[in-house]
Amino acid sequence: MIAIPYLTALTTYFSYGLLFAFGQIRDFFRKFSDGWWRPNNLQGYAPICLGLEDFYIRRLYLRIQDCFGRPISSPPDAWIDVVERYSNDNNKTLKRTEKISRCLNLGSYNYLGFAAADEYCTPRVIESLKKYSSSTCSTRVDGGTTVLHNELEECVARFVGKPAAIVFGMGYATNSAILPVLMGKGSLIISDSLNHNSIVNGARGSGATIRVFQHNTPSHLEEVLREQIAGGQPRTHRPWKKIVVIVEGIYSMEGELCKLPEIIAICKKYKAYTYLDEAHSIGAVGKTGRGVCELLGVDTADVDIMMGTFTKSFGSCGGYIAGSKELIQYLKYNCPAHLYATSISLPAAEQIISAIRVILGEDGSSRGAQKLARIRENSNFFRSELQKMGFEVLGDNDSPVMPIMLYNPAKIPAFSRECLKQNVAVVTVAFPATPLLLARARICISASHTREDLIKALEVFSRVGDLVGIKYFPAEPKKLHQEERMKLE
Repeated sequence: MIAIPYLTALTTYFSYGLLFAFGQIRDFFRKFSDGWWRPNNLQGYAPICLGLEDFYIRRLYLRIQDCFGRPISSPPDAWIDVVERYSNDNNKTLKRTEKISRCLNLGSYNYLGFAAADEYCTPRVIESLKKYSSSTCSTRVDGGTTVLHNELEECVARFVGKPAAIVFGMGYATNSAILPVLMGKGSLIISDSLNHNSIVNGARGSGATIRVFQHNTPSHLEEVLREQIAGGQPRTHRPWKKIVVIVEGIYSMEGELCKLPEIIAICKKYKAYTYLDEAHSIGAVGKTGRGVCELLGVDTADVDIMMGTFTKSFGSCGGYIAGSKELIQYLKYNCPAHLYATSISLPAAEQIISAIRVILGEDGSSRGAQKLARIRENSNFFRSELQKMGFEVLGDNDSPVMPIMLYNPAKIPAFSRECLKQNVAVVTVAFPATPLLLARARICISASHTREDLIKALEVFSRVGDLVGIKYFPAEPKKLHQEERMKLE
């Protein structure tokens, strides 16, 4: 739980109240103008876009939309080219300019630096493009399975420590399409309260009963499990057909590591299956990059279903499910994302295979081990320095995701725009991706960042933090980064 400072909570509530009040007043007066009736609604039909969501978009999001969806014109490496935009209608529409800003990239999920050109991966990706083309133009069960797809699935299974794996062309669809296949009426899903939207949508689409436990709280998970097993299915009180507990390795909006050993112990006690989403942890944490299981000393045999994506640490796209051979075979026969979706692009598949080989040292070098050591050092250094400066930073050590709490809606565009002026590109996150009061800037650290890059970012954050007023704790008295600069010199 995030303890919001009292004054901060009060001013945040006041800001949203002010925005809501003035927005409603303006909408009331617009009813008397012709412009209110211009939307293209057919006579007798209800408006498609109406309600609080539409109000939020018009009155808040559109006014700060220049902070979101910024186009880039370079690979998402440590530094990126950000295309500048302008608006002539109060941010309702944005137009691109020819001007490019070279910015330090603290927003991309490029944890190990594979998103840019790599001496081992890139030549192999280009060769696969020449050999196989960019797409199979077919589903896996028709003409969309190549030897490269089979090699990828074997490579992933070996890497995560499972007997078999199945890959998909989209990470989000991996969760949202798999859960309805595994779960159904008479089944029970127990989900962490801060699980990703793909898990939420997949659980809702399954038709299973859904219960939520407090974020990363094993004791509450046990309470929910005990209560649900004792009560059984709604109305009939029959035993559940199956129970699955779903957690994430690293929570993408909090940067926290899952308390996996305790959760697995509870699942074993009550005979519930464990579903682990490692989208942000696989490849990024652990001595050899094998995720939270390796980091926390958990045997992968104790995790029944392992899910992950290739869009972060591996510099590619798509997702995977790893588990027993029987589970993977069942998914290949029944999962719509396998039966009806176009198979993963072949160059993307080759990128994943090559990245895994580098991580494991199978390319004949130690670059993989160096990348893993660097991202761990960068993450822990950056988090500790932010905390010393007085920022409220969420997350655990070793996690490359570190949210900086902003809270107030006015501080979202202020922080984002001021950082961009000083050539630092950051991602700010607000409702509906987070609760209304818990807006934040989400920093993602990469192995491709040098210590000089991180010190520059810290200096910019320190200045902007003072300007915007988001240092909620007293800073340490010593001059920031002086020791680090002396080391570098």
